[in-house]
Amino acid sequence: MKFVHIADMHFDSPFVNLSDKDVMGDLRRLEQRKVFKKVIEYIKQEKVEHLFIAGDLYEHQYVKLSTIEYINRLFQEIPETRIWIAPGNHDPYLKNSYYHQFTWSENVTIFENKITRVELPEIDIYGFGFGDFYCTGSGIENLEIQDKNKINVLLMHGTLDGASLEDKQYHSIAKKILQEKGFDYIALGHIHKPYYNSDNMQKIVYPGSTVSLGFDELGKHGMITGNLQKESLQYEFIVLDEAEFKEIAIDMTDIFAKEDLIEKINDLSVQPNEYIKIVLKGNRNFEINPYEILKLISNERIIKIKNDTKIAVDLEKLANENTLRGIFIKMMKEKLEEKDLNQEEKDRIEKAIEIGLDALK
Repeated sequence: MKFVHIADMHFDSPFVNLSDKDVMGDLRRLEQRKVFKKVIEYIKQEKVEHLFIAGDLYEHQYVKLSTIEYINRLFQEIPETRIWIAPGNHDPYLKNSYYHQFTWSENVTIFENKITRVELPEIDIYGFGFGDFYCTGSGIENLEIQDKNKINVLLMHGTLDGASLEDKQYHSIAKKILQEKGFDYIALGHIHKPYYNSDNMQKIVYPGSTVSLGFDELGKHGMITGNLQKESLQYEFIVLDEAEFKEIAIDMTDIFAKEDLIEKINDLSVQPNEYIKIVLKGNRNFEINPYEILKLISNERIIKIKNDTKIAVDLEKLANENTLRGIFIKMMKEKLEEKDLNQEEKDRIEKAIEIGLDALK
């Protein structure tokens, strides 16, 4: 049987942390649609029998009815393909969810929050979906495959071997237990980085997020396509997202003016399909306003600037001065050394030091 495995599409994600440019969220939402159409076109061309969607197809809090209708129209274009959806923590199967209230295409099966087996002539599909935004267990440890002579597939959303308290809230699944169950393929979602090894016929697979949601998801994004028989598993990762998110670090130690920094950024070689985040490092010699600098940059592919620099002054030396400046620095230095300060508070104090030093020149 031919299959496609995707996860973590996150339709209608607000992309609030993606960029300092307002338009980027809209652009990425359009690119989500473009990528999803690629999935459907591939299924048509290759006559794929099964599409596995391992959760977080859409954002429950933000998704529009028009987006759901768009997704469903594409599902209707592949009536010979069985579509299997295991809701995740961003699109749980709730009473007020579109999974429950919308009339989906006849070829769509949506799993609820109990492990369910759907029997087909040559294959059994087992699935489990989140029934809420958190899930601490599915009962997978108690599951026994009913017919081991058939092809058996498991579709779920969750964290493989999640040990932290946060991971356990999002359906932590023990890899060892999954391996012992004897499934021929286990289609997982939730982890946005691809996890697979086709050379070793690894059966537990994350395709990663179909479209990158931002700079915490660097690298390639796409889908898993494969051919599964009872004693044979072949699959590959296919890149779908034409855009790629990259970070470029710039050392500010030898840059002494805003104009020099802007010129350096404008001279960077950036590809048309790349979204770039500039990370400013080292010691800064002048006050940096990332939002102001971003507005003055000519390359539209640079969409975010992060200031990770430190003040280029010796606070210890200045604090020992018997001057008004020394008294000011000593007081601010003591604030910087207070316990339990978060990064935002530290940045605010450093900003105050810069302004104060400029005023006391």
